[in-house]
Amino acid sequence: LQKCSLTYCAVFVCISSYIEAKAKLPLGYGVWPAFWMLGANIDSVGWPKCGEIDILEYVGKEPKMVFNSLHTQDSHGNTINTKKTRIENIEAGYHLYAIDWTKNKIDFFVDNNLVYTFNPVEKTEATWPFNQDFYFVINMAIGGNFGGSDVDDAIFPQKFILDFIKVYQ
Repeated sequence: LQKCSLTYCAVFVCISSYIEAKAKLPLGYGVWPAFWMLGANIDSVGWPKCGEIDILEYVGKEPKMVFNSLHTQDSHGNTINTKKTRIENIEAGYHLYAIDWTKNKIDFFVDNNLVYTFNPVEKTEATWPFNQDFYFVINMAIGGNFGGSDVDDAIFPQKFILDFIKVYQ
């Protein structure tokens, strides 16, 4: 197995929410699990204009690192709106990944510790598409542009386990 992705999209969430998920990461070179959100208007405006909130991204090629990112019309793909955080025990057991999303900023947390705040000074359509409904995307890609082209087939099978997702409004 070289590259695949299973995606589930269903729940719509609006701004002024605290969102948290308890997850256990898969391990090994080539895994790329993610818990993220896309703007509900993606069908009418496309990506990246709809906005993207990456609550959790992990790539097996960079052990002990968690990525939190935002993609906007102004910065997408290899976005400048990203935070890479080293967490020594991130591969061990379950961890809590969360955002506190208000009309003015988005705070990112890992195990209740603030790791990143996105709060652009100027909130235009190009820098702040986060004033609308979004939906969850939960996936585990194998390989890919961020996961890496060299996949270690010896790591399989792997599981990306979510114990729960909670949304507080």
